[in-house]
Amino acid sequence: MNTELFGFNSDPIWSTMIRFMVTLLVLFIVIRLIYYRYSKREGYVFSFFLMGIMIFLVCILLKTVKIELGIALGLFAIFAILRFRSRNLSLRSMTYFFTVIGIAVINAMAGFYNPLRGMILINGTIIIALLVLEITFHKESLRELDLTYDKPELLNPDRMNDLLNDVSIRVGKKIEKVRIRKMDLIKGHAELRVFYRETDGNNS
Repeated sequence: MNTELFGFNSDPIWSTMIRFMVTLLVLFIVIRLIYYRYSKREGYVFSFFLMGIMIFLVCILLKTVKIELGIALGLFAIFAILRFRSRNLSLRSMTYFFTVIGIAVINAMAGFYNPLRGMILINGTIIIALLVLEITFHKESLRELDLTYDKPELLNPDRMNDLLNDVSIRVGKKIEKVRIRKMDLIKGHAELRVFYRETDGNNS
């Protein structure tokens, strides 16, 4: 394939725009069509999109100052740890977060022998892998929901069944597990993360 036809070698601006458009398309597929479909966490969609865009643009600028790819990845890793360590991201959301970083860095900095074919191959592999994993493990996974609970007396381990029944009634779902994130004894409430299994009829 003649890469001059797509501007990868002839015009750096055109090359950057192609890489950026491919990145936006892949981010849309990964975040909106895969992550949101299976997690229903709308609050992270905006953050993931903007994070991917900004990391792509920063990587493009890093290429102009000849910074090593390893240093760039190290900077992003440090940023991620400092920024998100207190946000209580689930393991699944954290995995998608680093996937977004990987997509942005790869598309911005990777020097493929055949750029267009290389981007299609790498990004296609990521998308297919995510789809296969989500389809394979989705039915076994539990959905998560954060809520504020006002009956701390039910948080005693001896009253776990009462707690599960009460929370299930309140949220309208069969709660299978509860995790206490934070307790405020003065105000008399707690922040809980509850886990439930979505039925097939609700997976649209």
